[in-house]
Amino acid sequence: MNTLTLLDAINAALAWELAHDDNVVLFGEDIGKNGGVFRATLGLQERFGEQRVLDAPLAETQIAGMAIGMAAQGLRPVCEIQFAGFMYSTFDHLINHAARLRHRTRGRLSCPMVLRTPVGGGIHAPEHHGESPEAWLAHTPGLKVVSPSSPARAYGLLLAAIRDPDPVIFLEPTRLYRLLKEPVADNGEALPLGAAFTLREGCDVTLVSWGASVLETLQAAEQLAEQGVSAEVIDVASLKPLDMPTILASVAKTGRCVIVHEAARQCGVGAEIAANLASEGLMSLLAPVERVTGFDTPLPLARLEDEYLPSVARILAAVERVRAY
Repeated sequence: MNTLTLLDAINAALAWELAHDDNVVLFGEDIGKNGGVFRATLGLQERFGEQRVLDAPLAETQIAGMAIGMAAQGLRPVCEIQFAGFMYSTFDHLINHAARLRHRTRGRLSCPMVLRTPVGGGIHAPEHHGESPEAWLAHTPGLKVVSPSSPARAYGLLLAAIRDPDPVIFLEPTRLYRLLKEPVADNGEALPLGAAFTLREGCDVTLVSWGASVLETLQAAEQLAEQGVSAEVIDVASLKPLDMPTILASVAKTGRCVIVHEAARQCGVGAEIAANLASEGLMSLLAPVERVTGFDTPLPLARLEDEYLPSVARILAAVERVRAY
């Protein structure tokens, strides 16, 4: 079992599928010879050849459209958009075609494609390099949306995404790419899509998060434990489909919930989780649901970026409010 970064785990999952399924094809801007902007595909073109790992033109719309065409004809394309802020021109293809292909053809065609892209701030990059567009994507019927928070989950979930018969948007938290390592068994075993992961058991409060913000959420849970507060931590992982039963079961035990995400607050996925808790778990709640999120502004430039991202201090303050209610 190798100790891998999240970036290494993604590379390993892509290599496994290329080696075991001849229908898998990778393409994107600079992913071949250069290995991608973050080197997620480093070495794969050399190993599997230019027919399996292709460098695409600087044309995100074309990349998405080509993936849909390939998927409709039996291939399993995995395309990369260099940064999430560059993918908005792909929405026409993703929403009007990829997400609707099975419905439009009454099941005759499916669209087993994966669109990978780095998301989120924390790397002090320019505008359009730190977007968190998961709510826009999760709102679209027919798309599945995944955001891993660790190397092992990135490996298993990417395998599942590539093997899925429907289009999956795979949102990779940029600031976690090289931040942490953990043992990952490169054995081709996928993790289930549509399932949340309970990372820490607790009985006083439920902390719900996904992607990069899981890191601060776990750090907050550690500090709470030092204060005698038992926090249960849930990594949502799959934003669409959303595993509400796991969240509801946790809140039934703890009675309190704090949702943490980096994307803007209004109409975020956290609001959907809170609404479900209100409609299906109201009698379990001992306090209103709290959300710790980004703000309803564009992600600021480097000097103010840390003020925008959910911090351990903001999470702890939210927990204090729900416990004091």
